[in-house]
Amino acid sequence: MATAMTNKVLIETFGATSGLGLAAKRVALVIAGVMALAISAKIAVPMWPVPITMGTFAVLTLGAAYGPRLGLATIMAYMLVGVMGFDVFAGSSAESHGLAYMMGSTGGYLVGYVLATLALGVLARMGWDRSAGKMAGAMLIGNALIYVPGLVGLGLLYGFDKPLLAWGLTPFLVGDAVKLVLAAMILPAAWKLVGRARG
Repeated sequence: MATAMTNKVLIETFGATSGLGLAAKRVALVIAGVMALAISAKIAVPMWPVPITMGTFAVLTLGAAYGPRLGLATIMAYMLVGVMGFDVFAGSSAESHGLAYMMGSTGGYLVGYVLATLALGVLARMGWDRSAGKMAGAMLIGNALIYVPGLVGLGLLYGFDKPLLAWGLTPFLVGDAVKLVLAAMILPAAWKLVGRARG
């Protein structure tokens, strides 16, 4: 496993690699990542049976591009911004936000965001983001890590006898399939561009 974890992730292919420059780059990437997550959470593309929200796409691609450590730092910073009461989640609003919102029906999915970001970072470190097939597999794993705690959270709130799959899974599968295909194309394509740029 030690040799399997030596691949660079995408953000490590540019910018400073040591010292204050690296520290500044990481801070800038965390800030940019939190902003990207917040903006993506509010993007909804019309689709059947429900609109496609881009929050999960941003979470999973960011995890793959940033790697496990920086990805985890970024998603935790995003959660902290949410705890502070800023309207940064897909379903939050001026009236419903902060810790109270995060402890509601979305809470389990937010836990899944953290798990999925970490998992995508680990898989990217193993090189899964460099081929469409493996990236699609990584996205499937990431989606599972979002949905399992999400559905468990719904069950704890409303009861496991309720139609949890109909509430929190099946309406989103079509959109997730579209996002999976996008990520499976974008990350490997980005690696090809990096390779060409380096000759």
